[in-house]
Amino acid sequence: MRNTTESNNLADLGDLEREVMDLVWQYGPCTAEDVRSRIGRRLKESTIRTVLRRLEEKNYVTHTVDTRTFIYAAAESRGKVAARGVRRLMDWFCNGSVEELLVGMVDSSVLDKKELKRLAGKIAKAKGGK
Repeated sequence: MRNTTESNNLADLGDLEREVMDLVWQYGPCTAEDVRSRIGRRLKESTIRTVLRRLEEKNYVTHTVDTRTFIYAAAESRGKVAARGVRRLMDWFCNGSVEELLVGMVDSSVLDKKELKRLAGKIAKAKGGK
């Protein structure tokens, strides 16, 4: 069995799997029919069930059963999965340095100084709240 704290990475998902995960994160617990009705393409419910089963095997979703209907929910928030992905990139490209990552993002205009300052304020507030 895979460990969700180490293995979940959105890059490990195909386009349809990411699209389904986006819907699960956006709408919360849902059935395969809920996903099928909201997805931006015409797919059979069995296709959606297969994708949801694969996402569960990869530890992205869990399910409960309500009168023989599977109700799927995200195993972790989008933010936690994204943060782990950023950590992997930071470890790989920046030798684990948050500073190197952020400076690189500012230098390449991914983040501007105003946004960086806003984020610093949020970080300070979060640290003060602990």
